Amino acid sequence: MKHTILIATLLITLAGCSSTAPVAFMRGSDVAAADQAPDTKQYSERAPGTGSPELIKRTFSTQPPLIPHAIEKYLPITLDENDCMDCHITDEFKGKKMPRMGDSHFSKTRKEEDGTPAVNMVRWQCVTCHVVQADAKPLVENTFVGNVAK
Repeated sequence: MKHTILIATLLITLAGCSSTAPVAFMRGSDVAAADQAPDTKQYSERAPGTGSPELIKRTFSTQPPLIPHAIEKYLPITLDENDCMDCHITDEFKGKKMPRMGDSHFSKTRKEEDGTPAVNMVRWQCVTCHVVQADAKPLVENTFVGNVAK
């Protein structure tokens, strides 16, 4: 009786295994297959101060704003040369409204020669936190809903 049950179980198991579909990999291909690089995304080629770009909304209150214009001609940003400061040290440049650097970017103790707060020297590398915005679809589906309430 035990042999009959064992043989029946073995036959059912073999029949079940032979009729299943091939293994479906989560990544869409065999592990040995080479990874496919994502498409190169186009970043904004808009020059600073031209038009009114549609800004990507922040998803949390302390998120650094994205850069809505091309930055290639302003790179590299160094300790001695930071062209971002030309426009963003105040909220107006050549009669146009510009986003001003946040108060967190200024020193609480150091002052410029004219008495205004100096830029905090740990904040001089803008592109560490701020990135150029791209019109790119998410790589994976996402149900994240941000909260910008302060």
